[in-house]
Amino acid sequence: MTLPSEELRRRQFGALTGWTIASAMVQPLVLALEDLHWADPTTLDVLRGIAERGALAPLFVVATTRPEFRAPWSMRSHHGTISLAPLDRTQVRDMVAELSARHALPKEVVEDVATRTGGVPLFVEEVTRLLLERGAQGGIHAIPPTLQQSLTARLDRLGSAREVAQIGAVIGRDFSYNLLREIAGIGDAPLQAALEKLADADILLVQGLAPASDYRFKHALIQDAAYENLLKSRRQALHRRTAEVLRDRFSDSAAAEPALLAHHFTQAGLTEAAIEWWRTAGQRSLARSALLEGLKHIERALDQIATLPATPYLRREEIQLEVAFANALALSGDPVGGKEHYDRALAIYDPAEHRPLTTRSGRDIRVALWSSRAGCMWLLGYPAASRSDAEHAIKNARETDHAATLMHALFATHVYVYSGNYAAANASLDELISLADEGGAQYWKALGTAVRGWLFAATGKASDAVRAITSGITSLRSTGATLYVPMHLQYLAMAYSELGQLDDARRCIDDAIETMERSKEKWCEAEVNRIAGEIALKSLAPDREKAEAYFDRALTVARQQQAKSWELRAAMSMARLWRDQGKRDEARDLLAPVHGWFTEGFDTLDLKEAKALLEQLAI
Repeated sequence: MTLPSEELRRRQFGALTGWTIASAMVQPLVLALEDLHWADPTTLDVLRGIAERGALAPLFVVATTRPEFRAPWSMRSHHGTISLAPLDRTQVRDMVAELSARHALPKEVVEDVATRTGGVPLFVEEVTRLLLERGAQGGIHAIPPTLQQSLTARLDRLGSAREVAQIGAVIGRDFSYNLLREIAGIGDAPLQAALEKLADADILLVQGLAPASDYRFKHALIQDAAYENLLKSRRQALHRRTAEVLRDRFSDSAAAEPALLAHHFTQAGLTEAAIEWWRTAGQRSLARSALLEGLKHIERALDQIATLPATPYLRREEIQLEVAFANALALSGDPVGGKEHYDRALAIYDPAEHRPLTTRSGRDIRVALWSSRAGCMWLLGYPAASRSDAEHAIKNARETDHAATLMHALFATHVYVYSGNYAAANASLDELISLADEGGAQYWKALGTAVRGWLFAATGKASDAVRAITSGITSLRSTGATLYVPMHLQYLAMAYSELGQLDDARRCIDDAIETMERSKEKWCEAEVNRIAGEIALKSLAPDREKAEAYFDRALTVARQQQAKSWELRAAMSMARLWRDQGKRDEARDLLAPVHGWFTEGFDTLDLKEAKALLEQLAI
């Protein structure tokens, strides 16, 4: 059975964390991680799970990182930080003595090493090695003034092996023998001799025997020195050769790591190829719910487009990338940034030029933009503008006579559920599900069914909501879809809560929070926390302190995202709690400025309820 990507990701994270903890239970375990500041967001997610559960087992995780790095997990009692200062003179002397072994260096030379290296361990190692090779004669004058110059000098002394090191530096910190051979175009005998020389010189670390061997530069600064020593033209040629070899002869690697090819094409100056591969990398990351990685890749593609003269091809690429970038921003909890990119894409949309993209992208781009911007406008506190965008989307979708485009537009009317326009929402969902049935569009039918469950939950039909949302989620997972899962679970939790099934409600809301943290789909984080607070108040012994903490979190997130509609709901929930605790003035002071911010949409349910609550608090 093929698992949906979101479920597969969840299971993989759980398996990696569980395997680490279980291994430590069998035998105390040490995990050592170098240069954590270069880790990708997904790796950091795995480490967060280990960091948060590490106290359960005899597990020691030690990581080196630059001072500016900030771990994406909260500090716990079993966590600690050690700031590493440069080596002092005594430590430098000890290190030099250890490195020089039987070849003791004069005391004054050792003092020179301590002075010129600033106590940087790698520099101490490099200088000591240089002095041992040249002899101690010359004292301080034999010591290069910088670490970079010292590393460059060591590479220069390697003769023809230096070129192999430079080719490897272009490929990356790690590379395989087979890939290096294809790029270098050198015979096995001289290539292996050069690699052995690099390993003996402590430039490379090697694992396995050629041709199944893998290599790694001992330190990133050594790779940098080899890379920077290349002429720009030679460097570009090697990047091009690397990209083409990966694309043509290592297709599995290319498919698995499109960002790697995008990097090499970028450095080679082949901008159009770089755009294509950055787009592929972005789409691949977004499909796997790796939103942060996806954003970075799409941004790189847009940056590359900006360097070229405008052409119809590039404008088509740009508008599709703007849509993807806006969608990712809005789902990473940045509706302001999302709206900016939706606006930009709408501004450059040309019906004659871009409507033909409908067959390529599966829907009319402008309709998709209006549909998606409708959600952003509602979040930002403009429900009337949101409704206008949704209506524009539907009107234009009907004119295209394209079923997939119309289904996309009809989904935009989920904002009607938020606004309390339930009759219009129901009519649109009827049409969406009917169209999906006719066209065999399983995804749209499943999504429409789940959103109908939102409607049931919002209108007091809790049993119907449970059936619809559960059915929708099950069908969506069979398609591999992962978006909107936190919102589905949140409405499901609401329905279970109304039915008095509080264990199920808590389970669903906890799943929603966990899914958000894992997938980074944060656009509904404030509302999920608000509903968690409402559920905490439902039990026979209401946990008001816990509910207030959830409401406070909802307010904080909403304010950070400038999501005024979620902020209004969170303020109403907190105001009701404080009212019931006799803190009417505090409740009014919280809610009044939020309600007063709105300039339109006063016919919507939330704003009507906020006004009624303020009038009640004024009595």
